Amino acid sequence: MIAGEMEVELCPQGTFVERIRAGGYGLGGVLTPTGLGTIVAEGKRVIEVNGKEYLLETPLRADFALIKAFQCDYMGNVQYLLDGRNFNQAMAMAADSVIVETDHIVPVGVIPPDMVATPFVCVDYIVERGEQNGR
Repeated sequence: MIAGEMEVELCPQGTFVERIRAGGYGLGGVLTPTGLGTIVAEGKRVIEVNGKEYLLETPLRADFALIKAFQCDYMGNVQYLLDGRNFNQAMAMAADSVIVETDHIVPVGVIPPDMVATPFVCVDYIVERGEQNGR
């Protein structure tokens, strides 16, 4: 990074997840005042809306997303616990291939429908975390 061998983009965490969410939903980007007048704004478009300036933050997508889950059923419906809901859902929507590492694989129907945070259509691979993997 310092030697110039790698390009690094500074991005506030909230803006980062919104860019990922925009990529997952096919949006053209998000507008945010966060970063205006700082190094974060360098090279980015500033757009004025109703007299207020915003940075245009472009969407982010990935080839792969590695998702950590509490449990997943055999179809690939995923349930997260606590802070697992913060970024995993958005990451699963914005990746071409999604790999879920789960603590438990359960039969279809065990996870109540209102607890499914990422549906099976977004999941490509399921890996169960076993005792031999550090637990």
